[in-house]
Amino acid sequence: MTEWKARRFWKDVTVEPHAGGFGVRLDDRPVKTPGKADLAVPSRALADEIAAEWAAQDEVIAPLTMPFTRAANSAIEKVTPQRFEVAEMLAAYGDSDLTCYRADSPEGLVLRQSEAWDPLLDWAADTFGARLIPVEGVMHQPQPDAALSALSAEVHRMDPFELTGFHDLVSLSGSLVIGLAATRNLLPVEDLWERSRIDETWQAEQWGVDDEAAELAEAKRTDFLRAHRFFHLLSNECP
Repeated sequence: MTEWKARRFWKDVTVEPHAGGFGVRLDDRPVKTPGKADLAVPSRALADEIAAEWAAQDEVIAPLTMPFTRAANSAIEKVTPQRFEVAEMLAAYGDSDLTCYRADSPEGLVLRQSEAWDPLLDWAADTFGARLIPVEGVMHQPQPDAALSALSAEVHRMDPFELTGFHDLVSLSGSLVIGLAATRNLLPVEDLWERSRIDETWQAEQWGVDDEAAELAEAKRTDFLRAHRFFHLLSNECP
């Protein structure tokens, strides 16, 4: 039996004001989420990005080529109903933040981690009043409650769409601090991504590049950059 596939039925894609934001229409039909809710987003810039994905579809619709549409669907159907739980899950990264776990050797790696991560920890302390403490090794050591509370408060201020983009910034980097730095454009996004890859880059330099690992890393990098763009499109910025 031939698998049924959704096919393109529209000629024109337009963006129109919608209650609380902007929606996308395919001819005279509004784009819906998989659960049949209107796909409405907070900013014109993000709506334009979604409209471009629909306009680029060929005869057969390929959902995997529409990451911004899928992210908006997730914000509406998954994050909105459990906003508090998602924020709590992301805030918890602060207690095991990548930037806090340091090697004790070799000296080159220790120095590289310090140069990349110490400025980020200083920034978090200055910006949020959240001083996280670096430790040697990989064994978990709890961070100060006051610092975690300050970081958690910042995460809980985000709306469901912001949390959707923020989720990938944090989970892909392994760092709440790097994720927050990306939302503030503290450094170029490529720079922040490279700072999350200090250990992997060091290992590749010592032992050579593993093709499979490199392919996976590139996919994660692409997703990290896309999450950064999604987050900033919400305020009509186009990084």
